[in-house]
This record gives sequence, structure tokens and C-alpha cells, in this order.
Amino acid sequence: MAFVSKLNQLPCKTLLVTPPNSQFTSKPSILQLNSVGVLGKSFGKYGISAGVPRPVFWVRAVNNDYEWGPEKEEPYGKGSAVAVAEELEEPTETEKLKKALVDSFYGTDRGLKASSETRAEIVELITQLEAKNPTPAPTEALSLLNGKWILAYTSFAGLFPLLSRGTLPLVKVAEISQTIDSENFTVQNSVQFTGPLATTSISTNAKFEVRSPKRVQIKFEEGIIGTPQLTDSIVIPENVEFLGQKIDFTPFKGLITSVQDTASSVAKRISSQPPFKFSINNSNAESWLLTTYLDVELRISKSDAGNVYVLIKEGSSLLTT
Repeated sequence: MAFVSKLNQLPCKTLLVTPPNSQFTSKPSILQLNSVGVLGKSFGKYGISAGVPRPVFWVRAVNNDYEWGPEKEEPYGKGSAVAVAEELEEPTETEKLKKALVDSFYGTDRGLKASSETRAEIVELITQLEAKNPTPAPTEALSLLNGKWILAYTSFAGLFPLLSRGTLPLVKVAEISQTIDSENFTVQNSVQFTGPLATTSISTNAKFEVRSPKRVQIKFEEGIIGTPQLTDSIVIPENVEFLGQKIDFTPFKGLITSVQDTASSVAKRISSQPPFKFSINNSNAESWLLTTYLDVELRISKSDAGNVYVLIKEGSSLLTT
């Protein structure tokens, strides 16, 4: 009877017992689960005595909802279907145009090395994006203008000498950016340089005024030459091209160790100095800027001279495409 004792501990409900053969007219009996142990013994086909036929009962649970049952599988929810649909959602026409525009900048060095065919393609893509501008009045959406923007492309020829490595051997432009503070109406343009010995930056600070839904007037006030940040380790290339000739630096590699020691001590002194600031008061210190396309990650602007600037918001995935 140990088996019966264990079954008594199960949290099961009343079972309905019905005879399989309709010739027995007696009403079905309701048995508790602890009776199953008695019926579980083998008594032959008709019961305990051949002279008194008894039916063989079949036990069926009426309401089997106890917690030990198999867990039901949840149907594929509506929320999951929506999530999958969002993942498979096709990019919009504007997103395709933006990606195509950024892809067209590849290998152009911010426009310095762009061929005439590439420039024509870029102009066409810009025209298509301007037609889909989601912010027709950028100066009325200053929160979108706010923040740091990285220059990805420009048609401004005045920047090309700055971008060219031939002008400053061993020095290259690491980043050109524009930071807009929409609360204080200030703009800072900055160029970061890197070289084998140090990194530094040249910046200009300006104020801007809103003149139309798309146009701002900019007045430059001061320039800043950042304190050079010298590096402890010096990387000397094997050769560098200057004025059409290649200069071999291999013989100088033996001097690197002694120069590194000197650079390390000098770096600590120079890096602690404040940046050098100077005022800008000439007549060319003013210009206006027209924003023809603006969203949360891409901005297209044009200057009073007709130069085009394409800038990408810092942190945008477009910078890594």
C-alpha cells in the first residue's frame, strides 16, 4: 500500500470512472485517486470471481490542470512578429541616398582627390537629398543644429592646400569639425593636425545670428592655436614625398631612441602651457551659411561663395560606412 500512500500526496482532482461496455446499466462511479491502487491489480477479464462478472474500468481524469503538466507553448506573439518585421524593413529612399552620398566620398580625402566625374555624382546626390529635406526651416530647429559636426566633403578650394600633405611634410589633417552651441549662438571651427612628434589644433570662435529659416550670419571673433600634445613615441616613416621627390628616412632610425627620451621630457613642459589666442578684426571675418539639408545625422550647407560642405554628426554610423 506504499504506492497508494504516495498517490495520496499528489495534488490531483476527482477522476471520472466509466465502463467501456454499454451492457452494464449501472451509473458510472466517482472514485478518488487513491482507489486506483486497488484497481491496478490484475483480477482477470471480468473481475475477482468467474461466477460474478464485473466490468473492467477505465480511469480518465476529468480536469487535468495541475501544475505538473507540460507547459503550453506560447503562440508566436504579435510583438515578436512586429520586431522581425522592423528588422527586415527596407531602408527608405532618403536613407539610400544618404548612404550613396557617403559612399561616393570614399578615396576623395574630403574632396581633395575627387575627380570631375565623382564631383558630378556628388552634386546629383546632394540635389536629390535637398528635394527630400525633412527640415525645411533649419534655423527654427536649433536643437538639430546643436553639437559637433565632422566635415566629410567640401568643394571649397581654399581648404585643399591645407589638406595636401605636400604643404606640411609628415603632418596630416586628422579631423575638420564645426561645433555649434545653439543656446549661446556660437560656432567653433576646428582643424586637428597629427605628426610624428605631436598633435595640435587650430580653431576659430564665432557668433551667429539667424537671418532666415535657412540662413545664419557668422562673425568670427578669435583664433586659437591649441597647445601641442607631444608624444613619447616617435614614428618615422621609411620615406616621404616632398616637392615631387622621395626622401629616405631609413638612415635616421638609429637616432629614434635618443630623440624619444628628449621628446618625453619636452612633452611634459609644453603640454602644460595654455593655448595661444588671438583676436580677429578684419573685414573678411564675416560670412553667411545656408543649410539646405538637415536631419539628426547629416547636414548639407553652402557658403556665400557657393562652396558646399557635407557634415556628419559626431557618433553617427555614417562615419563608419
